[in-house]
Amino acid sequence: MFDRFRTFLDSLTGSGPSAIEPGDRRIAIMALCIQVMEADGEIHEKERKKVRSMIKDHYKLDDAALDALIAAGETAESQAIDFFRFTSDIKRHFSEEQRIDLVGMLWEIVYADGKRSEMEDHVIWRIADLLGVSGRDRIIKRQEVAAKLDIVEETTAQQEK
Repeated sequence: MFDRFRTFLDSLTGSGPSAIEPGDRRIAIMALCIQVMEADGEIHEKERKKVRSMIKDHYKLDDAALDALIAAGETAESQAIDFFRFTSDIKRHFSEEQRIDLVGMLWEIVYADGKRSEMEDHVIWRIADLLGVSGRDRIIKRQEVAAKLDIVEETTAQQEK
């Protein structure tokens, strides 16, 4: 009986398991997603939709919790001077596999608009490096995402021309 009452109160106040608390690691992930979206100087609606969809599905959030997480991520990202603030906590608490998967998720954001820029490459390289994800794993994830989305990437020979 008491548990049902507490659940009811939590739903009214916005507290409880879906509330976004300061220090929640999901805020760091959202901030990194935002930084990747902003890397090429413009945020496309397809990128926004991709981030919303991935985060909502991955963390099983309702729309209100997702909006709260996005707002917290935007605030954290706007106050950050570098990526280290976000990557250091993630690196300490996530396994290598989880960090590699996060890099894959960031590549999905890059490719949401159908193309990748040099600045997006640089941002993901920097984030991956700070997360302790090897260059090899970063490139493999990029290639996997491009293949999944049926995007033809330029080969090294094409890039050199």
